[in-house]
Amino acid sequence: MIAVLMGGYSAEREISLLSGEAVYQALCESRIDCFSFDLNVQNLQELWKIDFNKAFIVLHGRGGEDGFIQSELTKKNIPFTGSDAKSSSLCMDKALTKDLWKNNNLPLSDSIVASKGKPLDTISFPLPWAVKPTLEGSSIGITKVANESELDSALKEAFQYGNQALIEQWIDGDEYTVSILNNHALPSIKITSDHEIYDYHSKYFSNKTEYLCPSDLNSEQELNLQNIALEAFNLTGASGWGRVDFILDKDRNPFLLEINTVPGMTSHSLVPMAAKASNISFNELVIKILNG
Repeated sequence: MIAVLMGGYSAEREISLLSGEAVYQALCESRIDCFSFDLNVQNLQELWKIDFNKAFIVLHGRGGEDGFIQSELTKKNIPFTGSDAKSSSLCMDKALTKDLWKNNNLPLSDSIVASKGKPLDTISFPLPWAVKPTLEGSSIGITKVANESELDSALKEAFQYGNQALIEQWIDGDEYTVSILNNHALPSIKITSDHEIYDYHSKYFSNKTEYLCPSDLNSEQELNLQNIALEAFNLTGASGWGRVDFILDKDRNPFLLEINTVPGMTSHSLVPMAAKASNISFNELVIKILNG
């Protein structure tokens, strides 16, 4: 019996419910014995009353990608999809992840961490800046700062989601993403949004966001991006499946943005799109993640 864990209590709950339902339906169509479970803070004990032998985690954000549910499942000796608790916790923290990548000479934009209630270090890199919470996904709480006078309001927005924010040098360019499936990099996707920031609405609800997969990179650029994505993924200890996001500047130089250990699995989601470009159907993708 497979438990499809979905919903949760993070800012990405709405998308998790959509992802979870898609995974649940795929498992049902593949005739795999399963049930869906909308996890929240209060009902974890209810989950343990159900007899199941593996969890398919489709919980986005805190509670699902930060190592919490992975740790709880590990205590019960119940296997689950995706990364373990330690790597999930690391990948959820954008600042810690960037430090790890920087120490391994992977390509990154300059950044500093701002802590709520503490003096801000001098920002030595030029405007514009991207300000984002360190512990949220789906571009929640992110602001572009074009003038230093806008920084306080951008930090206030980011601090709604936690006590730390990442201030990064803004890279003008195009967003790309590389999905990882069982230690293989899938074809990259180029994302073109009608918003300046590829934000929550653009990711999940806009019909004006365009995706190019396979992307417009030549074979050498594609291989380079896939290799960086795999190295970035493996350095964190992540496993199974995930997605690594990039900005490529106007000279096609890549800059790592972040890693997602439980990416979306909705009709607008990127991992299913990359899998399709590799002739892997959605149902096949779900089975490969389950067995990964």
